[in-house]
Formats: sequence, structure tokens, C-alpha cells
Amino acid sequence: MAIHALKARYVFPISAQPIAEGMVGIRRERIVSVGENVAADTVEDLGNVAVLPGLVNSHTHLEFSNLTKPLGEPGIAFTDWIRRIIEYRRQTDKKDITPVSNGLRECTRYGVTTIGEIAQSDWLDTSPQQHTLDGTAFLELIAPTVDRVAAVVEIAEKYLNAKNVDASNIWQAGLSPHAPYSVLPDLLQKIIAISVYRQIPLAMHLAESREEIQLLAEKEGPLKKLLNDLGAYDPKAMMSGLRPLDYLQILAVASRVLVIHGNYLSRDEIGLLADHAESMAAVFCPRTHDYFGHDRYPLEQMLTAGVTVCLGTDSRASSPNLDLLAEIRHVARHYPKLSPQIVLQLGTIQGAKALGRDGELGSLEPGKTANLAIVPLPEHESDDPYELLFDSDQPVAATWFRGKRIYG
Repeated sequence: MAIHALKARYVFPISAQPIAEGMVGIRRERIVSVGENVAADTVEDLGNVAVLPGLVNSHTHLEFSNLTKPLGEPGIAFTDWIRRIIEYRRQTDKKDITPVSNGLRECTRYGVTTIGEIAQSDWLDTSPQQHTLDGTAFLELIAPTVDRVAAVVEIAEKYLNAKNVDASNIWQAGLSPHAPYSVLPDLLQKIIAISVYRQIPLAMHLAESREEIQLLAEKEGPLKKLLNDLGAYDPKAMMSGLRPLDYLQILAVASRVLVIHGNYLSRDEIGLLADHAESMAAVFCPRTHDYFGHDRYPLEQMLTAGVTVCLGTDSRASSPNLDLLAEIRHVARHYPKLSPQIVLQLGTIQGAKALGRDGELGSLEPGKTANLAIVPLPEHESDDPYELLFDSDQPVAATWFRGKRIYG
């Protein structure tokens, strides 16, 4: 089988330093060579661009992809935003596959080839036909009261029995016990037992807001009022004096865990994540974080401690779009003390590691899947290729998935 090589002003392998006038050799679905000169039957010179691995968006909610702007206004109270989410879902046809399909196409346009999706129960009916992305579909599970637990466990088992989400084996199955205020400890323990038995990953929103921290510690605050208004507060089922640490300690025994957001993790909670860096990861959603006006994200502390951190866009309900490269550039601007190599890893190899896919995705190395994002670079000269990549607003121009150009 012939080798087709792509040449570019810069190739960013992630696992090595950027290569000026670099080349990536591809045979079928795999990368076979990366370097300044590679043996190839055909060479395609892409010109003044950067070749990156396909980007990894570790946290999405594609059901909201038809929104043209986030719900509410910047700085909106977290519980007010949740009320809008609930109202939006009530007004939306759950059988309409358009939002998910549009979200998948949008991710492709932004150079994303792998996602961690918080999926709804109809995912199996709507999304297996979409094979220009892969990732993990974490079924969202919500049971804030005892009477809902058994039914939710049954839904989870049914979902996993559908075998890897689709017959192509591109999508992997996962479960998402939503958050501490929407999942009783009894349900969480049952879901963790399923994760251990079946070796499937979990994703849970944790330490996302000040309101959540207050509810766990005091059983008071705006989240308690919201749950009461919804008829979803069970005072006997929720203990007071809890911290995110209590949930992290429970989650740590699961097969693999994505801690979504983690905006208000303490030092000892960060330490626990660092101790379990091979099986637990924190997912930072930078522009959503700014939308709510949260305290500064403890990104430097996490990375210094050794936590596996990756990036997500969250949904269009709290972010302007699903542009993962924009999230990477946002981090580069707001955390200038971080090395640019580390910043780029957050949206590539670290996301692949969080999803358990770093053996095949997330960097440009021989043997890995040929998923690529092609990004135009500015015309000016610079000794720093990362400056060219990050100090530009140029969007992704082309996306390659499994050795084929699927966009651009």
C-alpha cells in the first residue's frame, strides 16, 4: 500500500519538538513516519500551516448544539442557569437528532476527532451512523431521590448491553453519574460497581460551583432551593459535612474517571487526583469557566502536583462554540507561566490519556491513527512555532480522520 506524505511549515508531533518543514507519512489509517524527510510515494505540500494531531475534546453535551448563544448572560448564577437548562430540555423534542448531528459536524470543522460526550438515553438510536468522530459516550444518569435509583441502574445496564455503543467499535461506552446533588450515594456506589465489573469509564461533574460546595457542607443554599422546587431533594439521603474529597475517594476505585470541571478542588483533593493520575483526570473547560465567573482555575497547582488535566468545550449552553483550539489558545493567554508544549498537550495527548486512548491517539507517532488537524499559520517569521500557533485566531482549515480528509 502506497505511503502518502503531508508536508507543512511546522509539524507538531506532541511527543517531540515541532519540526520545521516537517512531514507526516500515512498508509491507510495509520501514521508510518514523522520527520524532516520521510520516504513516500506521493507528497502533498500544504504550505504555511501547522499539522497537529486530531484534537481531543474531553467534555461535550452535544444535545445543546442548536443553540446560537449560551443560555443566560455572562456571570449568571449557576442555579439560574440550571433552571434554564431544565426549561430548554422541556421545550426540546428528545427524538430530534439534529443537535447531536450538528454538534458532531461542528467538532469536525474545528479539528476535533475524539470527544468525551455526555450522552442522553437516545444516543444509541441517533448517533452510531456518525463515523467521522470517535470517543466515549458517557450515558448521563440522574437520580436525586431513592425511588429513581432502580430505574436508572436498569437504564445503565441496558445501555452497556448494547455492546460498545455501535457496531463499528469507534465509540466506547461510559456512564456519567451526573453530580453530587443529582445522584444519591447509593446510585453512585452501584454505578462504580458496574464500572469495576465491566471495566468501563465514568465521568462526573464535581466541585463545579460554590453552590455545590455549600450544599455538600451545609445542606443549605441555592442548590437546595432548586432541588426543593423540583421535588428532587431528599434530606434523609444527603449527609451534611461532605466535601468533593469524599466523592473522589469513592470514585478512585472505578475503572477510569473523568472529574468534570473541578473548579473548586482543595489541595488535598488535588493530591488525591495526582495519586491516581493513571486512572483519574480533571477536565478543564476554560471558556465555560469564565462564562460563570468562577474563581481562577487551579491549573498550575494541578499540573505541578502531577494531575492528569485535559480540556473540554462543555456545551453551547455555556460556551460560544465547540472550538477546542480556541480553548487551547485561551489557556495559553491566561496562563502564560505554563510552557506552550504543556498547553498544547492538554488538548491532545492528555485528553487521549484521560479517555484511555493515548496508545493510539493524541500525538503524531508511527503506528498511531492518522487523525490530524491542519491549522493555517501567520505569514510573519518567528523563532517560536508555538507563538505562530497560539498568537493567531486562524481556525482549523482541514481535518483528517483515520487517514482520510473529512473536512477542508
